[in-house]
Amino acid sequence: MQSDLVLRVIGKILIPFILLFAVYVQFHGDFGPGGGFQAGVIFATGIIFYALIFGLHKARTVIPDNVVEAMLAGGVLLYAGFGIAGFLLGGNYLDYFVLSKDPIHGQHRGIFWVELGVAITVCGVMLKIYYMFASRGNSEEQH
Repeated sequence: MQSDLVLRVIGKILIPFILLFAVYVQFHGDFGPGGGFQAGVIFATGIIFYALIFGLHKARTVIPDNVVEAMLAGGVLLYAGFGIAGFLLGGNYLDYFVLSKDPIHGQHRGIFWVELGVAITVCGVMLKIYYMFASRGNSEEQH
């Protein structure tokens, strides 16, 4: 697919919109359908689409393996960290109302950061799975 000019042009047009839609789904998740899981999958889909068109090596240049692995751990730590923050501030684990003087604002803050942790983790997992399967049997692509 790397030599198909039409696909490359369409990909260059669509990929930014796919990534932007993932950001929209992430931020809109508090108020409607969507959230971290959906946003993470959509964002990873944009990167995987890029890899299918331009090649795995270029995708690994954009988001290297060490960044993907940091996403796996970082998202879980973000999720767990806000759970522990609620615990340390006098609530239960994942009680967000203690994160602000106004309980409603605390709930919004906590949900936002936990959903962001979910999005980062899901995107990292999807990319790791794709990188592993796409590089299978190709010794020069494996890291």
